[in-house]
Amino acid sequence: MSKDRYVYPAIFHYAEDGISVEFPDLPGCLTCGDTTEEALSMAKEALELHIYGMEKDNDEIPFPSELTNIQLETNERIVFIEVFMIPVRDEQENKAVKKTLTIPKWLNDVAERENVNFSQVLQSGLKQHLGIYNHTPLRKRP
Repeated sequence: MSKDRYVYPAIFHYAEDGISVEFPDLPGCLTCGDTTEEALSMAKEALELHIYGMEKDNDEIPFPSELTNIQLETNERIVFIEVFMIPVRDEQENKAVKKTLTIPKWLNDVAERENVNFSQVLQSGLKQHLGIYNHTPLRKRP
């Protein structure tokens, strides 16, 4: 079962060319920034998307490490990053995706002449075809 709030320690590695960020408990969750402010923002986004991906893949989300178990170098600092997943899930589930489709040229010509919004018509048609009559995304049931 997914939680809605996570707090993980991130290691901020300060170097001449910027700040790299890694999460010791989440292999592959890496980012960077030119300033501490940018690194903080990027770390939050990286953590949100990493956890969202783990949730979608039904991966087990590990507990955060104890600070005493994290070894640091002299140019590194631990920063706690907190994420609230409800708005992240909503944003990702409502994110627009690009689709490529094929229609006859004559139909395209007429639709363009009539200033048809292709995306709106496709969305409307898909909703009607699927029997979806409200704007809320479908959620997976546990």
